[in-house]
Amino acid sequence: MIFVGLMTLFQGIAGIAKDDIFVTTRNYVYQFSLTGWGWVHLILGIIMVLAGIALFKGALWARMIGVALASLGLIANFMWLPYYPFWAMLLIAIDVIVIWALCAAPRLSKT
Repeated sequence: MIFVGLMTLFQGIAGIAKDDIFVTTRNYVYQFSLTGWGWVHLILGIIMVLAGIALFKGALWARMIGVALASLGLIANFMWLPYYPFWAMLLIAIDVIVIWALCAAPRLSKT
């Protein structure tokens, strides 16, 4: 969770900085401002990192919030596909893994 939060945070910083990393394309059904999406990813990344820290502390609410945030991250990265497809697909895959890991029942040790 912390890893995907940091990657989303860096993605947001790059979107806000208006680097030449991202390509703005035309002729998509949805079109958003690159700077606006940068802010969305920055805020989402910060909240994901905080939820990841709470997960390390064992908070049950952090699991539920983590699933919700990873789902939002999945949707945000789907909308980010026109700007940087490879990075967006990579983060979509990581978001799916995070959702699976948070939804899987924790195993109890037999010691």
